[in-house]
Order: sequence, then structure tokens, then C-alpha cells
Amino acid sequence: MPGPGPYPEDLSATKRSQGEHGKTTPMTSKRKGYLFVFAAILIFTLQDATSKHMGSLYPPVFITMIRYWAFAAFVVVLAARSSGGLKAAVTTKHPVLQVLRGLLLVSQIVLVIASFASVGLAHSQAIFSVGPIFVALLSIVVLGERVGWRRWTAIFVGLVGVIVILDPNGGEQASLLIVPVSSALIFAFYVVTTRLVSREDTAMTSFFYTGAAGAVAITLVGPFYWTWFAPVDWLWMALLCVTGTSSHFFLIKAYEYLDASEVQPLTYLQLVFASIIGVSVFGEVLSVNMIVGAVIVVAAGIFTVWRESVVARRAGALKSRPPA
Repeated sequence: MPGPGPYPEDLSATKRSQGEHGKTTPMTSKRKGYLFVFAAILIFTLQDATSKHMGSLYPPVFITMIRYWAFAAFVVVLAARSSGGLKAAVTTKHPVLQVLRGLLLVSQIVLVIASFASVGLAHSQAIFSVGPIFVALLSIVVLGERVGWRRWTAIFVGLVGVIVILDPNGGEQASLLIVPVSSALIFAFYVVTTRLVSREDTAMTSFFYTGAAGAVAITLVGPFYWTWFAPVDWLWMALLCVTGTSSHFFLIKAYEYLDASEVQPLTYLQLVFASIIGVSVFGEVLSVNMIVGAVIVVAAGIFTVWRESVVARRAGALKSRPPA
């Protein structure tokens, strides 16, 4: 779910133990978590549709700047209310990497909006679905993670799915798909960098720099693309800011009740909702290549996320086992 907001490593700062939910039973907690995920996905989809509308009228860099101001304000408020407040959130052992994360994400958002406007919601989200595959591949190179034959197979299958979506014989439209591919790749770098800094920095620190560094960076560039909105478009921009903040709020609430391995597969519903809106509202056409490729990529992505959770649980069990 590429967008201006947290990944599981960022959100873990807000996750609380089940005991903090009073008399809520585990089953009720799970149900609440899934409702929050569903609400977040619906709002993310509305946010993406609004981004497509605004991105087709105004420069994506300018749209991103306004949107990021709202997101940064949300991050600062959340950090101020966290344990240790803003002082703790600002403290980092990896200032360069944290700033780099902010730059990566804000750049990715610009490409996301440009992709929605030029390629369409459905095709863009289909490409974005390759995110977990790119993350797994980069984790091998950057983090030195060991990957077995199962995940290698999933990576290969997922990349084949991307090629099917790209449709090399598709002409000009195929060349436009390099925008969402680049966006998905940049987001994968952001995720891997997040995992790298999370070894020593707190999750709230990473979340803070996601918003703050990105907001500062885009503010240095955005004014050069300043465009006056039509009066009615200020309402659309306000909707974009509200959905951008509320979607992440609901996602954060979801992570209070659910693990990342339970949330991530559900985010693929965004592809379904985006396709429905793309076809019904924007008149997009779903090609056979896009549908087949998306099914392949989603299947490979879900398997990759599931397999990573299995490996992580096994590693955790081994660490907790008392020495013989």
C-alpha cells in the first residue's frame, strides 16, 4: 500500500498489548482490528481516487506538498503524545538514514500521484502489488537476509507477473508503466531502510522522520510548482488531507489489535476497490494482461508475506528457547 505513511516497522510504536483493551476478548480484539483495516483500505482508496483527480489538474509535486503538510502535522501530534514526547522522537542514531527515508517516501508519493493521473488507478495498484516482492529482493542485498527456495520462487513468480502487467508489446501505454514500477521500487527501498534503522531507533522516531523530513524536503521544491486552485478544488484538497490522515489513524488502530502478517494480505483489497472505482468513475479499461498479471503478483506477494512471518516466528522461538 504505497502511500505517505507508516509501514509495519513504523506502526509498532503504537501497538499495545491486548491487556490494555480492558475486558475485550481476543476474538473481539481481532474483529475490531479487521474492521479498522477495512476502514483504512476504503479511505485509502478514496484518497487515491482524489489524488488521481487532483493530479490530472495540478502538478503532482504541488499536490504532494500540501498533502504532506497535513501528514507532517499528524505525525508531530502523534509523536508529542507518545512516550518521551517530541524530544524522544527526534533522537536518532541514524540521522542520515532517517532523512533518506523521508526523502524516499516523499519522492515516491509524487510518483504515485503522477501514476494515478497518467496510468490510472487500477493499473497503478496492480504494479504496486509487487511491493513485498521488491522488499524481499532488496532485503537479501541490503540487509543480508537469507531466503530459501520457496521465497526465491515467489520472487521469480512475482516478477513474471509484473512483466505480464507491463505487456512489453503494449506500445506507448506500456512505457508509461515505468512510473508505477519506479514508485514501487522506491517504496521498497524505503521499507528496507526502515528495517535497517529499526535495529537501533524506536519506531516512533522512524515515524517522526517519515513526516518531518519529507515535509521539509518537499517544501523546498513545491513552491516552484505553485498553482492556484480553483475554489472548488480546495474542497478536494481538503478531502485529500483528511483522508490521508484518517486512513493512517485507522491503520495505526488496526496494528493495536493485529500483527503485520495479519494486516498485510488484506491490503490487497485496495487493488480490488481501486479497480472498481477506476472502471466505474474514471472509465478505465482492465486488460487481460493486467488482470492475469495482478493475480500472479498478488498471489506471490501474499505467499511472501506469509512465509516471512513463518520464518520470523521460528527465529523467535529459537531465541526464546532456554540453553541446554
